Amino acid sequence: MSILVTGGAGFIGGNYVLDLLALGDEPVVNLDRLTYAGNLETLQEVMEDPRHHFVQGDIGDQGLVSQLLAEHCPRAIVNFAAESHVDRSITGPEDFIQTNIVGTFRLLEAARHYWSGLADEDKAAFRFLHVSTDEVYGSLEKDDPPFTEASRYAPNSPYSASKAASDHLVRAYHHTYGLPVLTTNCSNNYGPYQFPEKLIPLCIHNALAGKPLPIYGDGQQIRDWLYVKDHCSAIRRVLEAGTVGEVYNIGGWNEQTNLDVVKTLCVILDEEQPRADGRSYTEQITFVRDRPGHDRRYAIDARKIERELGWRPAETFETGIRKTVRWYLEHQEWVRHITSGTYRDWALMQYGA
Repeated sequence: MSILVTGGAGFIGGNYVLDLLALGDEPVVNLDRLTYAGNLETLQEVMEDPRHHFVQGDIGDQGLVSQLLAEHCPRAIVNFAAESHVDRSITGPEDFIQTNIVGTFRLLEAARHYWSGLADEDKAAFRFLHVSTDEVYGSLEKDDPPFTEASRYAPNSPYSASKAASDHLVRAYHHTYGLPVLTTNCSNNYGPYQFPEKLIPLCIHNALAGKPLPIYGDGQQIRDWLYVKDHCSAIRRVLEAGTVGEVYNIGGWNEQTNLDVVKTLCVILDEEQPRADGRSYTEQITFVRDRPGHDRRYAIDARKIERELGWRPAETFETGIRKTVRWYLEHQEWVRHITSGTYRDWALMQYGA
């Protein structure tokens, strides 16, 4: 038996694969298309591990997925594979439709045919865990209660709309065909191995390079921040004990404005790697034009997963963000390799000079 992880060379999926192999002996089949955000250097320590079988491929390739299922007989599929950056979905939405909707559909079809052919005992034990986002719920006002699993879907970007569609497909395959699914909706992740298009690694990278730290609009957009290792532990717990057909919201209980996040990064960098001129990195903060349709606030009510499965995040924002900054300072070679010319071109287009 094994686990098939899709998108396992990306940020969250890569951390999940590393943790699975560090914590247990079960083989992992890792399927990733290796787009710009997929990086085999993230998996360097396990690439020679006989328990880790990496395959470069697309979840939309139903024949390939079916072949892997038949060959490795996994007891579960954990689906991280997705286009995931709102900014990119605004400038190029079609990739999000193809991967997040069509790709999820084809993955579900392959999973359904594989699962229907299993022996009764294996069929009962099989799980399809779909990793999604809090952005499917839309935007909150400052004083609104956090999103629960019963919150109405109201996606506001091509990214969140494509993820909402994939969530609905997963739900439909459970109710129509009986496929034993689980869905998780997480808040903003941060931590090791995150591609530097997202706020935290982008600002660490720019700070050290002496570049502006771009903040959309007034910087008062509020997000709940979840340390990636906590997210991975929650997914392991849901896969282990979650109720089939249920949705579990995974949050960090750490609401912060984007501006406060960047100011915190600057304070830590001032301590850990001061600027040569002795000034604070906060002087590099630059406000840029807000992106279209920017949601004002996301917040996760994670009481269900705590109540039913006994999970809570281990990291506070203060402990998690300091670990994150130190990781990036200690892994500058990884950052240099991933920030290619295509990344620089995109960053210039998105945030200007």
